[in-house]
Amino acid sequence: MTTIRQLILASPAKANELFTVLADTSNNAVKTRERILGDLKSELEILAKLEEEHLFPVLRRHKETKDLVTAALSDNKQTRKLLSELEQTPKGSEEFAPKVAELRKVFQQSVRDERKELLPAVVQGLSDEEAQAVVAKIEDRKAEVEEAKRVEAEQRRAEQRQEREQAERLLAEQKEAADRERETEEAARKTAEQVARAAEIAAESSHKITQSAAETVQRVATTSSSTGSLFFDAMFGMWGVPSSRSSTRSGDASSSRRQVSTQEEEVIPLAEETLIVGKHTVNSGTTTVRRYVVEVPTEQQVTLFDEKVVVERRRPITDKASGETLTELTIEMVETSEVPLVAKGVKVREEVVVRRERTKRVETVRDTIRRDEVEISNVGERSSNKRAALAYGRK
Repeated sequence: MTTIRQLILASPAKANELFTVLADTSNNAVKTRERILGDLKSELEILAKLEEEHLFPVLRRHKETKDLVTAALSDNKQTRKLLSELEQTPKGSEEFAPKVAELRKVFQQSVRDERKELLPAVVQGLSDEEAQAVVAKIEDRKAEVEEAKRVEAEQRRAEQRQEREQAERLLAEQKEAADRERETEEAARKTAEQVARAAEIAAESSHKITQSAAETVQRVATTSSSTGSLFFDAMFGMWGVPSSRSSTRSGDASSSRRQVSTQEEEVIPLAEETLIVGKHTVNSGTTTVRRYVVEVPTEQQVTLFDEKVVVERRRPITDKASGETLTELTIEMVETSEVPLVAKGVKVREEVVVRRERTKRVETVRDTIRRDEVEISNVGERSSNKRAALAYGRK
C-alpha cells in the first residue's frame, strides 16, 4: 500500500519528465511544443488541485502543519501564473525556452520545499489513519483522471479513424468515378472509330457503285443500236429480231439517253445511307464543395460554489471547560471559490457526401438519309403497234 511519503516523493516524477522533453525541443517543433505543453499543464493542474482538495484541508487542522499551507498555496499560485504566461508565448519564438526554464525552476524549488519542510511535518503531524485517508482520496482521484484521459484518447482515436476511413472511402469513390470516365472516353473513342470506319466503307461502296454505273454507261454507249428506242433495242436484242428491222430506227439512236444492255443479266445496285449515332462525353458543369472553419459564439451554464468563512458567537451548550483554555489560539480557514475551466473537444457533427449519380435518358436523333429507288416502266404491245401504224402513215 502506498504511504504518504511515497506519494509526495513520486508525484512530481511525470511533470519533471515532461519538463525535460519540452526543454529539448527546438523552435521549429511548434506542434510538438503545443502537445507537450498541454500535457504539462494538465499534470501541474492535477498535482495542485489534488493537494488543495485533499491534503491541505487536513494540514490546516493540525497546529504543526497549518503554517505550511500558506507557503504551498503561494507556490501553486506562482506556478499557475508562469504557466499562463508560457501558454501565451509563441511556441516558435526565442522567448519560449527561457520561460520554460523559469517555470521549471519555480516548480522544482516548490518540490524541494515540500520534501524538506512539508513532508516531515506531514509524517509527524498526521496520524496513520489521516495519512492513509489522504492517500486513498488522492489515488482514487488520480485513477478517475487517468480513466477520463483514456476515454478521451480512445474517442479521439476513433474520430481520427473515422476521418481516415471517410477519406479512404472518398478516394475510392473518386478513383471509381475516374475509372468510369476513362471507360466512357474509351467507349466514345471506339464509337468514333467505328463511325469513321463505317464512313470509309460507305464512301468506298459509293465509289464502287459509281464506277460500276460508269462502266455500264460506257459499255452501253459503245454497243451498236438498231433503233432509236432503248427499250425496243433491248427487246429486239433479247428476241433476236432480224437486223433489217432493227436498222429502220437507227437514225434516232443518237438522240436517246436511255442505256441499252446487250447482256443477259444486269445488276443495278440500290444503295441506302444508314444513320450511325455515337456518344461523346462533354463537361456539363462542375460542383465544388469546400470545407472552411467559422467561429460561432456559444454559451453554457455551469454551477459554481463559493466557500466563505462565517464567524458567529453563540452561547455554549455547557459551561464546563473542555480542551485548552486561557491560552492563545489562532485558527485560519481559507475561503475558496470555484472558477470555470474551459476546454474544447472535437466531434463529428454531420457528414457531407459528394458523389456522382448516373441517370439514363433516351433522346431521338433526327436526320435525313439518302437511298436509291428504282422505277420500272413497261411499254406494252398495243403501244408498239400504234407507233408502227403512225410511222407507216407518215411514210
